[in-house]
Amino acid sequence: MIKNLLFFILSMMIFCSLFITGCSKESKQEEIFERFSKMLSKQDYDNLYALLSKESKEYTSVEDFVTRYTNIYSGIQAIDINIEKDEIDHEKNVIPFSIGMETVAGKVNISNYQLRLVKEGKEWKIQWDESLIFPSMKKGDKVKVYTYKAKRGSILDRSGNLLAKDGVNKTVGINPEVFDLNNREKKIRELATILDISEENIIKKLDNNKHSNYFVPIVDILSNEEKLRKLEDRGNDGIFVDSKDSRVYRNHEAFGRLLGYVGSITAEELEKNKEKGYNATSLIGKAGLEQVYEDTLRGIDGAEIYLERDGEKVETMAKLEPQDGQDIKLSIDSDLQAKIYDEMNGGKGSAAAVNPKNGEVLALVSSPSYNSNRYTTYITREEQQRREESDFADEANRFSKLYSPGSVFKLITAATGLEKGTIDPEKRININGRSWKKDSSWGNYSITRVNDQTSVNLKDAVKYSDNIYFAMSALDLENADFIAGAKKFGIGEELEIGYPLSKSQISNNGNIGSDILLADSGYGQGEVMVTSLNMALVYSALSNDGNIMSPSLVQTKDHKVDVWKEAAILPEHVSTLQPAFSAVINEEGGTANVAKILGVQLAGKTGTAEIKGSKDDKDGTENGWFVATDIDSTKISLAIVLEDVKAKGGSSAAIPIGKNTLYDYFYK
Repeated sequence: MIKNLLFFILSMMIFCSLFITGCSKESKQEEIFERFSKMLSKQDYDNLYALLSKESKEYTSVEDFVTRYTNIYSGIQAIDINIEKDEIDHEKNVIPFSIGMETVAGKVNISNYQLRLVKEGKEWKIQWDESLIFPSMKKGDKVKVYTYKAKRGSILDRSGNLLAKDGVNKTVGINPEVFDLNNREKKIRELATILDISEENIIKKLDNNKHSNYFVPIVDILSNEEKLRKLEDRGNDGIFVDSKDSRVYRNHEAFGRLLGYVGSITAEELEKNKEKGYNATSLIGKAGLEQVYEDTLRGIDGAEIYLERDGEKVETMAKLEPQDGQDIKLSIDSDLQAKIYDEMNGGKGSAAAVNPKNGEVLALVSSPSYNSNRYTTYITREEQQRREESDFADEANRFSKLYSPGSVFKLITAATGLEKGTIDPEKRININGRSWKKDSSWGNYSITRVNDQTSVNLKDAVKYSDNIYFAMSALDLENADFIAGAKKFGIGEELEIGYPLSKSQISNNGNIGSDILLADSGYGQGEVMVTSLNMALVYSALSNDGNIMSPSLVQTKDHKVDVWKEAAILPEHVSTLQPAFSAVINEEGGTANVAKILGVQLAGKTGTAEIKGSKDDKDGTENGWFVATDIDSTKISLAIVLEDVKAKGGSSAAIPIGKNTLYDYFYK
């Protein structure tokens, strides 16, 4: 009995020893797999190398090991590496596993990996070769990445004309090996003169080049530039012109502030958009529509990761097809946009035009602007000098800027007074002199006007732009009704056109806290601030039965023409206001009579907004407005504002711009 018990105990001891040994083997193999998995996921290649067997370390040095992993994983842009083991084959000391990762070619899931283990002393080590990078990879194989470039969407005008597209520019460059042979200084002077850049610019780029037979790019230039002809066939001088894929824009400054431009992505932009598939070489919208519609326009490059053996592709590991960006089509009339800009002749200001019947934005002009191509080519010395002389005025987006509207705001005051019954259009108001104040509570403050009629009705007050009449009208309305009337025209609301614009205001805080401020607001001074588009929309009501349509800039298939402000002018008052504001242009003595165009029935208004620090400020500036809408064909409502017109005749400076633009629009 005792003998049998001893035998049983001995047997159990042997069994437990074998069991513990087996368990210890399994746990240690799993432990080294976990260490392998952790280090590969973290791309900690130095510590990963320490897990390799002696034989593996003889197969590859630590430098080669780390360099190879680094080059391959960074080349395929591997991130979020996840490793999962399958059932371990303890008989063969092999751990099957799979790897999932995000790469330049998208999500990759690769199975059939085998982690082979060998025992060295008391430790398990990894038997490494290239199959642990990719299962079918062998020594000498290369991992290649081919990029399939996606096309960025184009920007088109209302007629389908291209305003921005992916195209080809030219690169003017030098082959130093030929260029430096003779007459180097002379050729630098000639090239600098033709390109209108400094000689120092060329010399610096040549001096920074360390390889005499390398092509040194000097500038990128539009393919149709006239100056390119002077550089053709100059190969014997070492001057060459190559083609380059590039973003190409409508070659006119009128479109720069609207279109914007693209540029190389910055580290900050890359971090901000890290989930969107950008990389260090990506282009991204930097301003204008290119920036606003970046997610729509941008194309997502495709890529293929493959193994190359002896110069031949042997296996594709992953492939991602490119996704071209989507085009956007604008409601902009390119000819109208360019005409307005040219008529503004570099003066600081803004202009906007809309179709009164459907709200389509026909023009959005900021002057001065820039040619978007300068951001994909270069800036000449002449252009840079102009920019410096203007104190870089082209850097401001003026069609998004708020301006005091001055007398063009009087349409809102008139329409509100008619609706509330505080204005009788036929009633004549007796006004003596050119200044007026409500009572002695105003102290030294008074309202002034430029006309001197002693008796005016609504039409006269509009035609001659009588500030006192409209100040009185605003006071008759009182605060709440005046503010409500302005809101009926969208003042104080966002203009949702698919492009960010500054929000107009009736006052700084939305309220009008004094009679003086209310009176000033009645003729568009005070704290009223608007964009040029606001005023184009306000006057469009005269051409659309009193309604203002929802403004739109980008045309889409599912776009619906909607009324934004129904009965901004009550229908029964449109017939009263049309002749009043037509008199401004069509009748002798009207403030914009010089804008009259035979055969076109225009209604509109001029306005001079004083920009002063105080009532007694004698050094303040003036902005000049001209707004007009055609009330017969109802095709266009146009608003123009020019800055700093005090020495240019006030609002009269804007009238020729409007007249010439409208004449061209209707007759050419």
